[in-house]
Amino acid sequence: MEQVFRDDVYARDCEATVTSVDDRGIQLDRTVFYPTGGGQPGDCGTLTTSDGTTVIIVNAIKDDGPDGVLHVPSEDAPAIQSGSQVTVEIDWERRYRLMRMHTCMHLLSVLVPYPVTGGQVGDEKGRLDFDISEVSLDKEQITADLNRLIEEDHPVSSEWITDEDLDAQPDLVKTMAVKPPRGSGRVRLIRIERQDLQPCGGTHVQRTGEIGHVKVDKIQSKGKQNRRVSLSFA
Repeated sequence: MEQVFRDDVYARDCEATVTSVDDRGIQLDRTVFYPTGGGQPGDCGTLTTSDGTTVIIVNAIKDDGPDGVLHVPSEDAPAIQSGSQVTVEIDWERRYRLMRMHTCMHLLSVLVPYPVTGGQVGDEKGRLDFDISEVSLDKEQITADLNRLIEEDHPVSSEWITDEDLDAQPDLVKTMAVKPPRGSGRVRLIRIERQDLQPCGGTHVQRTGEIGHVKVDKIQSKGKQNRRVSLSFA
């Protein structure tokens, strides 16, 4: 399957052919839908056939193979046949908020330089959990530093390295629980110029200035050596 969002993360729609339909969902030959993974929710949106039939897609999940995406329709969605030509369209406003928040999570990992034990990207809020014991975190200072990095408008780009290159540079991996997406022989890196470089399969904005103003809502203790930093768009 061609993952259009890998080459153009700002693509909102594309034309595709339905390759199979079963109880799990709908497969296409190409898609703009990002599947759930790495703490980022899957996209939702619609598939529209040439005769105007619209199938609401409530989620996208990973399917067999590194590039497989399964489109999950709503329970009351009309039937769609294999071979149908469809227009594939995501809920762009939601996706863009997820892109902004995911990029902000990378900036947060720069400001709190400890191993990441967990995280979640939402379209309004996000959080990262850090392996920290005695260190005290200042909510107001992190908020100020995040917004400074955002306003500096650093370019954000992606690049690829081989699995072997990643094995030789283990410090690139910040997450303890979530491993970089592998299986195709190469791993995608997200670079925030002069700030951060780490493996990530998610969707991101092209410049940090697109994130907009954010605030740290709370910092919680989630175990002896676990601190949760939660933030939202201000």
